[in-house]
Amino acid sequence: MGFLDDAKSKLTKAVDDHGGQIASGLDKAGQLVDKKTKGKYTDKIHTGIGKAKDGLDKLDGKNDDIA
Repeated sequence: MGFLDDAKSKLTKAVDDHGGQIASGLDKAGQLVDKKTKGKYTDKIHTGIGKAKDGLDKLDGKNDDIA
């Protein structure tokens, strides 16, 4: 198994085990960035967070880890 395969395996396990915490962290980070930019990029921030959650959730081929 190569380096990238090993990294993907570990990331997939982390998402499976801690998906709720990861989603919460992404939401908190988005809120902080939105606050710091004074709402100027709210739509782009929400879009980015959604895509990040979708990407992480699809690592194992199932959409069941991140809400």
